[in-house]
Amino acid sequence: MLLQSQESLEMLVMVSRLLSSKLDISELLTTIMRLASRVVGAERASLYLLDEKSQELYFDVALGLPEDVQKIRLKLGEGLAGACAKEAKSIIINDVAVDSRHFQKVDEESGFVTRSLLTCPMIIKGKVIGVVQAINKIEGDFTEIDKNNFEAFASQAAIAIENSRLFSSLREEKRKLEIIFKKIEEGAVLTLPEGAIIIANNSAKLYLEFEKYRFNNVKDAFANFKVLPSFEEIIASAGPIIKFEISRDKPKKLFLDGSAIKLFTHKEDESEILEGWLWIFSDVTEQKMEECMARNFLSLISHKFKTPLASINGFAQILFDEARNKNLSDMIKKASETIHTQGRKLNMLVESLLDFVTIDSLHEDGLNKTEFDFSELVIETVELAKTKYHAGANVDYRISVPQGMKINADRALVKSALRNLIENAVKFNPSDNKIAVISVQEKEGGIMLSVGDNGPGIPPEELGNIFNKFYQVEASFTGQVEGWGLGLAFVKKVAEVHGGKVFVKSQLQKGSAFTIMLPK
Repeated sequence: MLLQSQESLEMLVMVSRLLSSKLDISELLTTIMRLASRVVGAERASLYLLDEKSQELYFDVALGLPEDVQKIRLKLGEGLAGACAKEAKSIIINDVAVDSRHFQKVDEESGFVTRSLLTCPMIIKGKVIGVVQAINKIEGDFTEIDKNNFEAFASQAAIAIENSRLFSSLREEKRKLEIIFKKIEEGAVLTLPEGAIIIANNSAKLYLEFEKYRFNNVKDAFANFKVLPSFEEIIASAGPIIKFEISRDKPKKLFLDGSAIKLFTHKEDESEILEGWLWIFSDVTEQKMEECMARNFLSLISHKFKTPLASINGFAQILFDEARNKNLSDMIKKASETIHTQGRKLNMLVESLLDFVTIDSLHEDGLNKTEFDFSELVIETVELAKTKYHAGANVDYRISVPQGMKINADRALVKSALRNLIENAVKFNPSDNKIAVISVQEKEGGIMLSVGDNGPGIPPEELGNIFNKFYQVEASFTGQVEGWGLGLAFVKKVAEVHGGKVFVKSQLQKGSAFTIMLPK
């Protein structure tokens, strides 16, 4: 008896090693079939798997059985295999002829004579996933020892099948992911939370020179690039999606716009666990080069305009004063006034163009941040608008700013952004009684600076375009299109370079409200 137990133990250890080494499901099931009969000394074995949808047992692997037999399906409770699966209990029958539960059709179709059966359920995590049978004990009858050994074998087989299924599922998901990754034109890299690379598509490998450096971590992949914000700042960021830029000057200029997307899994208590990152980036080199050329060109012509404009406006002012003070003809007075007025407008256009060119290439590290009082800034900007930009206009300025509210930001840029919003509130408002409401409030951990008006509002279809460079709502709607269409693009850039954002709410015939949200 002791010798038999030792042999059974050795057999189960050998079986365990064999089963754990098989990950391909077809190969594994064939191995289970071949080992099952040896474990308990049977002539042959059969294996049924449970179809979870139909709740039927079927032959996944049927060694030596006719095709008709392989197609047979057993409902739960049907035959000894069905009874075993339904009750999740092993069954020993040493004389199947006297047991009505034996399913005769398999013998009839295969021509095989079944004398005795040892049937065990394969259970994983409390669920029956199939049944394994040992058929016809070679010597004597199936015993309780045989049943115990076969149950141990069935348990190992169930674990092996589950592992194989998980492996197959993961392999299939990986295959699908690889197909998706390959079809994405943008570079795509999937990493673990700390940046270790799981998979990267061909575009990413090309951009990051994977074949040359063979990096294993996305941080190492970015080592030859300038990254804004830095890799460490991206990883430490609280947001679910972090925008970033990477650039390289040599051997050839390359600019990539990217998004780092956090991938979470949800626990039963609805808390989130960071499982990894998806890094997506696209080549914007051509776009960046064109923008750079455009900025250089605009900067050049703007500076070239400054000197002759200074002379034109200086002499225009003299002519305007002379025409008003001396008894000159109405034609000369009108001409001098027109030259003087249009010269000032052109000067303002050139100044706004220079302002935008300056900020368009600005990053956060180039800001001149200081702490300042918001109420002082607002009053100062409104007074400037009254005296310089909107002199003579009938505007009711309504200011709501808490005293003592301070912020750490680039004062000059915030002032310019506010001036642009106030100018728009007045310039694009055809009403005889214009209203400009300037308010500041602390909300959601930031400071919201808003400028509202009682103008014509903005059509809903235009809201997605108004912050684009050189874009203006058509003249037939606003009644006036002066300027470059850079004011709101400037405001947006000021907000973004501070780590904030800008948004608008508008209702036709009632007015608009533009809001800059800045981190406090």
